[in-house]
Amino acid sequence: MAAAGATAGSAPAGPGGAGAVPQVPPRPLDPIDRSIMRLLQADGRASIRSVAEQVHVSRANAYARINRLMDDGVIRGFTARINHERAGQGASAYITLKIVQNSWRTVREKLSELPGAAHIALVSGDFDVLLLVHTPDNRTLRELVLTRLQSIPEVLSTRTLLVFEETDLLAPGPSAGAPAIAEE
Repeated sequence: MAAAGATAGSAPAGPGGAGAVPQVPPRPLDPIDRSIMRLLQADGRASIRSVAEQVHVSRANAYARINRLMDDGVIRGFTARINHERAGQGASAYITLKIVQNSWRTVREKLSELPGAAHIALVSGDFDVLLLVHTPDNRTLRELVLTRLQSIPEVLSTRTLLVFEETDLLAPGPSAGAPAIAEE
């Protein structure tokens, strides 16, 4: 999708995130915008021409819409979806953390430095933080939890949930929610 001028690793916009932008009300998205987003989620490398053909608009219209979605912060960037097992990261886990009140920003910074950290979320409920990690094996996972995580002073407790199997809902291929993008 380089044709649209996007770069991988673009800083996320939003409150508190790196590269935060002033909050403006979201612009309403029409069915064509939503179709474009589904297509790009399935294949971020799809050409403008391919996207335009599949949503039945001109290339210029598709290009303008994608740029608007990027400028509005709806599309934050393009990335590759990784098969972690094939990439030597065969152990995955969701780790729940209870943290000291008002320490979220400090904890988030420390968690983002952990090797294998893939997703960090401040959540409500019985725990405060949900962390997804990918490691080469269970021994490395155990070391990460027992040594790295539990040594963070603001972390009061952790619970590790091993991932046995994952289903990528954004995987390319025929499905009701995201039509496959044809190769050019």
